[in-house]
Amino acid sequence: MVITLIGYRGSGKTAVAAPLAQRLGWSWVDADVEIESRAGRSIREIFAAEGETGFRVLERQVIQDLLQRGNLVIAAGGGAILNSDTRQELRAAGPVVWLTASVETLVNRIVSDQTTQQRRPSLTGQTPREEVANVLAERLPLYQECATLTVDTDDQTVEQVVERIQRSVEDMFLEN
Repeated sequence: MVITLIGYRGSGKTAVAAPLAQRLGWSWVDADVEIESRAGRSIREIFAAEGETGFRVLERQVIQDLLQRGNLVIAAGGGAILNSDTRQELRAAGPVVWLTASVETLVNRIVSDQTTQQRRPSLTGQTPREEVANVLAERLPLYQECATLTVDTDDQTVEQVVERIQRSVEDMFLEN
């Protein structure tokens, strides 16, 4: 089984993946880091050279490969759910946990994370708040379609989010 964490950039996927995997005794992978490793360059550089379309092709290949493993927690990129086949494959592999947060929380997390700003490009050229609000609104139905479980990360510690996911996954999938 694979547990995939989905959600907008800054929702806490990478922060939650490692402690969740540790609790379960599983491995974990940040899909964006894996993409960068395989490509030998940052996401920003991939976007500059190949555009979003080229990046999405790499992203799909990496996720398909990761879904072949077992006992794995994946922190998927925020746009991984854009491909309908990927959404179906994520759900078939195991629980898909959608980490949500308010636009304000997402913007605050993104702006305060220098790594994110250096490695990931703007998707729209808008201000951070406009971009988050607009892109999130576009992706909302896709996150909803894909998610097995939704966890709000606003005002929650990583430990609280991990605890909620672990309890829910055990109740839904591991106890049966």
